[in-house]
Amino acid sequence: MMARRIGLAFPPVMAHPRSAAADTPDGHRPARQLHARQVMQWITEQATARDDGVALLDGFCTALHDGGLPLWRMSAMVSAIDPSVRAFCFDWQHDLGASLVPTAHEAGIGGFERMPVYAMLAEGRTSARWRLRHDLDPIAAFPSLMALRAEGGTDYIQHIVWFTPGTALKGLAVSFATDTPSGFGDDDLAVIAEVLPALGLAMCKFSLSRTLHETLATYLGAGPSVRVLEGHIRRGDGETVAAAILLADFRGFTALTDRGDPVKVVGWLDEHFDAIGEPVTRCGGEILKFTGDGFLAIFPVEDPDNRPCATCGSALDAAEQALAANRALNARRRAAGLPTLDVDLVLHFGEVIYGNIGTSRRLDFTVIGRAVNEASRIEALCDDTDRPILVSGPFAERCTQRLELVGTFALRGLERKQQIWAPVPSPSASPAKPRYTFGWF
Repeated sequence: MMARRIGLAFPPVMAHPRSAAADTPDGHRPARQLHARQVMQWITEQATARDDGVALLDGFCTALHDGGLPLWRMSAMVSAIDPSVRAFCFDWQHDLGASLVPTAHEAGIGGFERMPVYAMLAEGRTSARWRLRHDLDPIAAFPSLMALRAEGGTDYIQHIVWFTPGTALKGLAVSFATDTPSGFGDDDLAVIAEVLPALGLAMCKFSLSRTLHETLATYLGAGPSVRVLEGHIRRGDGETVAAAILLADFRGFTALTDRGDPVKVVGWLDEHFDAIGEPVTRCGGEILKFTGDGFLAIFPVEDPDNRPCATCGSALDAAEQALAANRALNARRRAAGLPTLDVDLVLHFGEVIYGNIGTSRRLDFTVIGRAVNEASRIEALCDDTDRPILVSGPFAERCTQRLELVGTFALRGLERKQQIWAPVPSPSASPAKPRYTFGWF
């Protein structure tokens, strides 16, 4: 049904006559077959030793061309499991080499529906061929084939290599094009068919490897994902580290969920997370855990005895930039008649246990410790003091930025009262109560 709507009748993959000059002499066939086996061995070695798909496809296509295949263009497309990218397309041109082009989820499928591979999927085919100079009516359904024809392309081969089912990594769609007047010959098609399984296996390995790294980084964070892949996977694996701790929490989120559409509320929350999360990451922080309407981040400090502490300064910069970005987002949302969310940010310094915590088969790579609990207690003071950023005494001692004392407070579960500080408001902000200041000069 779908293929008829597109208006394409698929020709079988079959030999088309070539001129005598373009035919490979029979004596050269063993050499072509030997070269194909060498290419397959090279692919296997590269896929085992490296994770560079662009370099592999560049070397693969160059080797095929140097071995006598009249290869002009090649494209390999694989789906992705990535929150930002739908698929990756590796393109190779004889005069330009290989490049990688990601396709974002926002791009939609309109372009995909006009590609030859879409029609092949609709027909349940794994291979197809278009003679670009002779099959004008069939190729007219596909702008990409018409463009290749206009640039001088004469023959186009498309293959689909399916991966093991069970994930969104469905398979590899790979195409080969030539601008040789007589197109691909029988020997050319045989070489492509022989090397294709090895290429599919290599691309499957690259896709799985990238998915492993990106998925872990997405759900655990960049730092923890590296540690997990290095083998720190057992419960109890961890270390004590000194760190600046940043705790973020959105005010009024519970009330917003009560009166707003749940799907829209989640979208709004994501916008605010983008606003405050980007400065944290850019300034060197690691977001370790989302806590519903907030998150926990750390800025590891390599030399905790060194003062002033540049890392703590970066953490405070991140908090102030996050607050400014969230206020700018609220202004845009308010102008559009949409609800707003204010954010409270707490900065603390201390030692934390950084590692695997949880059950025997369900672990979380995060931080725990007294300093994390203290940061949580301080966050409760943001409402009481009407300050969007609060800083603990141990953190304030390490900062060069000007801070003012908000007060001394008893924190739940702690025997000693704690001094709590805040950034000195800018002249344009509403005046704060008179306090004395603290900072390095």
